[in-house]
Amino acid sequence: MHDLTHIDVSLTEKAIRTVAVYLAIAVLLRIAGKRDLAQLNTFDLVVVLLLSNVVQNAIIGPDNSLLGGLFGAAILLAVNGVLVRLSFASNTFARLFEGTDTVVVENGHYDQRALAHEGLRRADLLAALKRQGAMDVSEVAQATLGAGGAIVVELKPESAPATKADVAAVAAALERLERKLG
Repeated sequence: MHDLTHIDVSLTEKAIRTVAVYLAIAVLLRIAGKRDLAQLNTFDLVVVLLLSNVVQNAIIGPDNSLLGGLFGAAILLAVNGVLVRLSFASNTFARLFEGTDTVVVENGHYDQRALAHEGLRRADLLAALKRQGAMDVSEVAQATLGAGGAIVVELKPESAPATKADVAAVAAALERLERKLG
């Protein structure tokens, strides 16, 4: 029971360790690029999974108690909550901490410089384009890699699927034509 409840590191030290590791990982992920957050390939996934193991001792120090682990988890959640709220409240903070969107396709053409800067392969981007309804890059008006790593695709009007409004307009035109002919 003693090992479960006895904290071997002061709560202040544990809080400082946790906040420092959280901020360091957030900065490292920001430097690594947006792709790592949403478009994980096998190598990226391995890195993310191992990252928690690598920094574990930096957070807990020599303390393996249950209470110490729960305290560290509570600090992580609290720091994350504060930073998420700061990002929501301040566009400047959000841009600094999360980055900005990057246009990777413009008017049916890849932006090779943007792809290279983000470390995004054409094959990965094309797969994302297809998931959002484009069969080919030529059908895309614009594709953007968001700050969170999601790819958002805007299809060219001639490539976009019909909307309810489009169908209603065609039905109304047919009805008017039938009245004129009938």
